[in-house]
Amino acid sequence: MPSATPIDDPLITTFGRLVEAYSRLEQWLGSAMESEAGLPHVWFEVLIRLARSEGEQLTMSVLADQIVLTTSGVTRLVDRMQAAGYVERRPCPTDRRVSYAGITAAGHDILDQAATVHARNLRKAFDGFGAQDLAALDGMLDRVREAASRLPRKP
Repeated sequence: MPSATPIDDPLITTFGRLVEAYSRLEQWLGSAMESEAGLPHVWFEVLIRLARSEGEQLTMSVLADQIVLTTSGVTRLVDRMQAAGYVERRPCPTDRRVSYAGITAAGHDILDQAATVHARNLRKAFDGFGAQDLAALDGMLDRVREAASRLPRKP
């Protein structure tokens, strides 16, 4: 049923809940990861995506897409992570214009430490959610992510 006024639209409320939950989780989990493992959460996201990718590497443009940064933003991020020794740039053997970001041994080490911290804190955050609840949440988030991926970058 349509709402009486645009500000009462139930989808605005639903999206607001999603944003609020994400923001609070990101603040708490990111803070804990940085203080307990010494790794910013966005660095964790880069490292886990690289570690889970074929050849433990991604092109800069694919990485930018996955962590929702511009290509120049991901370039600066990879520069900082490379200076820390966690990633390395790898040339594409077939196209000189393409470069990959790949995880290093030091990147694996810090990722393992951070993943232990993150998993423990996620268990705290989702305490009280049963396996069925989490499966339902995963299913809904997959649908939301798929719907969002079909949207144009700009309206």
